[in-house]
Amino acid sequence: MNGDGNGWVFDPDGSRFWGRFGAAGLLVRADDPAAILLQHRAAWSHQGGTWALPGGARDSHETASEAALREAYEEAGLRPGDVEVLREVETARSVAGWTYTTVFARVAERPRLTPNAESTALEWVPVDEVPDLLLHPAFAAAWPSLRALL
Repeated sequence: MNGDGNGWVFDPDGSRFWGRFGAAGLLVRADDPAAILLQHRAAWSHQGGTWALPGGARDSHETASEAALREAYEEAGLRPGDVEVLREVETARSVAGWTYTTVFARVAERPRLTPNAESTALEWVPVDEVPDLLLHPAFAAAWPSLRALL
C-alpha cells in the first residue's frame, strides 16, 4: 500500500523515528572525482536545514532498497535505472525495533537531478568534504562507518 509507512515510531523514552516499517536512504556514489549525492533538507522537515541522504519511510511491502530508490526518485529525480545497487547496511536500530538501512549504490554518470519540496538543494559532495557540512545528526553519527564502507 503506497504511503502506509508514513508515521512515527516511539521508543519508551519518547524518542521518535520516522517510518512505521523503518526507513531507508540511498548513499549513491559517483566517481571522477569521488562524491556522494546529498540532499539539503527543507526547513519544514524533521531536522530541516541539515544535509543527509535522500530517503524516508519504508512502506509495508517494500524492501530497504526499493524504499531508498523510490525516495531518491521522489526527492531528487534520480531514476532507479540510473543506479546500480551494491548492498544494504542496517545503520540504526531503536529499542522499539525501528531500523534505518543505508543502501549503497553507484552511478556510471552523474544524472540530471530535480529536487522536490523536501529538498532545498541537491549536491554531489566530494567524500572528503562531507564532514564540513551541517549534517543531519543521525547521518553525522553514521558517516565515519559509512565512509569506511564506500
